[in-house]
Amino acid sequence: MYSELFEQPDSIRKTFQLELSNMEKISERLTAVNRIYLVGCGSSLSTAYTAKDALEMVTSLNIDVFTGYEFFYNKKLDNENSAAIFTSQSGETADTLAALRKANELGIYTIAISNEGDSSMIKEANDSIVTRCGREEAILGTKTYVTQLSSLYQILFSASDYDRADELLEELHSIPDLMEDIIKKTEEENKKLAQDLKDEDVFYCLGSGPNYGLAYKLAMTMLMEGALKHSCPIYSSEFRHGLIERAEKDVPIIFLDSDYDSDEITQKAIDFSENLSAKTIVFKLQDYSNINNLLSPFILVIPLEWFVYYLAHYNGEDPGSTRHIGKVRY
Repeated sequence: MYSELFEQPDSIRKTFQLELSNMEKISERLTAVNRIYLVGCGSSLSTAYTAKDALEMVTSLNIDVFTGYEFFYNKKLDNENSAAIFTSQSGETADTLAALRKANELGIYTIAISNEGDSSMIKEANDSIVTRCGREEAILGTKTYVTQLSSLYQILFSASDYDRADELLEELHSIPDLMEDIIKKTEEENKKLAQDLKDEDVFYCLGSGPNYGLAYKLAMTMLMEGALKHSCPIYSSEFRHGLIERAEKDVPIIFLDSDYDSDEITQKAIDFSENLSAKTIVFKLQDYSNINNLLSPFILVIPLEWFVYYLAHYNGEDPGSTRHIGKVRY
């Protein structure tokens, strides 16, 4: 995981260098569809949540998110002028692959995004994007996460009616340079944070808008898979519907704050937690970059990766391996 964390910037650069023209072709076709389905599992599902929420804040694109399992068994899929984008590190994730095959049967325009160029998903989709990360070994999905998310943003914002799309995409292409700087600057502070919290067993992870997808990844595939800590992702607005009763003294709660309009409720939750003396951990986009806040997950994921890496380390765990999960899920 340590080495792959450092490979994230170049993975994005290489993906754009080799796949941008292909992405532009796909974007052009997507401008004519009425509905877009985003399908994935684990980290790939988190990129779908983030892309959907980012786009729905500023565009009129009609987007639905499904796990592969849910998509496969859904009886109300719209196959009239629809498209489906399937994301998978391996391109062999069983339920995502089954969902892609169902979409093909229904005549839905299919796009696969995977890190494995010879995978079943890449071969069977109508169009495909191969993320250029090299082999990824660590279970957390560092470089495949950022390249999948970069690909989704490039394809979907190019196909959208967002009036600042060109500006946002220009900033997207500057992300690798920003990442290199943030990777260097955030290791030590998050190493210390991990040491301070190494004995905690349960973490709650909250974010709004595009940051909910990152909160989902943080809880599901970083803290639980990588650091073997119990964790739960929650939309910030749902704080007052449940977690408010568990936000007690010394309970660790991680907030992702990027000054979205919806982060008004995030700040209220932070204030409430601090008043209760909960262990309130806030990752604010403004502390790292002044980039368009729709791109926040690309920035905040870096300090979170360092935090989880060292949290595992201080508990004697390997953040790149698992006990029960295979990296390629057949």
